Amino acid sequence: MHIVVCIKQVPDSAQIRVHPVTNTIMRQGVPAIVNPYDLFAVEEALRLKDKFGGRVTVLCMGPPQAEDSLRKCVSFGCDDAILVTDRAFAGADTLATSYALASAITTISKEQKVDLVFTGKQTIDGDTAQVGPGIAKRLNLQLLTYVSRIVDVDLKDRTITIERRAEGGVQVLKTALPSLITMLENTNTMRFANMDNMIRAARYQVKMWNKDAAGIEDPTKIGLKGSPTIVSKVFVPSPRNEKADCINLDESTPRDAALNMLQKIFTAHPLLEDDLVERGSV
Repeated sequence: MHIVVCIKQVPDSAQIRVHPVTNTIMRQGVPAIVNPYDLFAVEEALRLKDKFGGRVTVLCMGPPQAEDSLRKCVSFGCDDAILVTDRAFAGADTLATSYALASAITTISKEQKVDLVFTGKQTIDGDTAQVGPGIAKRLNLQLLTYVSRIVDVDLKDRTITIERRAEGGVQVLKTALPSLITMLENTNTMRFANMDNMIRAARYQVKMWNKDAAGIEDPTKIGLKGSPTIVSKVFVPSPRNEKADCINLDESTPRDAALNMLQKIFTAHPLLEDDLVERGSV
C-alpha cells in the first residue's frame, strides 16, 4: 500500500497579527507549524501502514523553509518527504495549489502506484477546505470528506469503508480505491516520535522538486497566473461594545434571577422564544 499525505506549513494562528495600516497579515517573527488538521491525516496514514505495511510519502507545496515541517513528519514515521518549491508557485490560491499537488502526485505514482491520498479537512490560514476535493477531482479519485473513522480497508477487493460526519449524524460509506480522504479533527492522537525516527529525520534529505520535476505541464495554471481568487482586504473584527450582564443574587433568588435573564434575552431576540417552543413540540 502506498499512501500520500498532503500537508501545509502555516503560521501559528495564535500569534498572527494584522498590520493596522496596510491590513495585511504580519508574518515576521511568527513561528511556522504543520497545519494541525494535517497531523490527523498523517497519524491515520501511519496507522494504516502499521496494519497493512507499505509506504507513506508526505507531500508539501511551499517555500524552502517548509522542509522543517516535512522533516517533522518523517520523525513520526513517514518514509519519504517531497517539497514542491519554486518561485513560479508564489501567490497560488486553492485552484492553483490543487493543480500543482495533483501534478506532483501523478509524478509520484509513476514510481509506485498511489492507493490513498490523505489531507486534513482544511488549513487554519485559509479555512477553505477546497484543496483536497480539488486534487480528487483532477486525479479522478473517489472523494471522502470529513472522515471520522476508517472502518475497513480491503486490499484484495480494492475497497475502503469509512465513517464520515454529516449534518444528520454519521454516514457509513464504502467505495473503491484509489481514494482521497480529508480527515476530521480529534479523530486520533498523534504519536510521539521515537529516537530512531528522530535520528533518521535529522539525516533525511528532503526531495526538492521545482515545477519541472513536479510534472507541471501547463505553467499558466500555477502561481498568480493560475489563481483567479483576489483577496481585496484582510482585517481584524471590530471589538464588541456590549458588556456582560452581572446578576446580584443578594437581591433575588437564583430562580428569579434566571427568569429575569431569560426575559431579557427573549425581549432582545423576539423570534427565539417561538423557535424554542416549536423545537420543543417536535
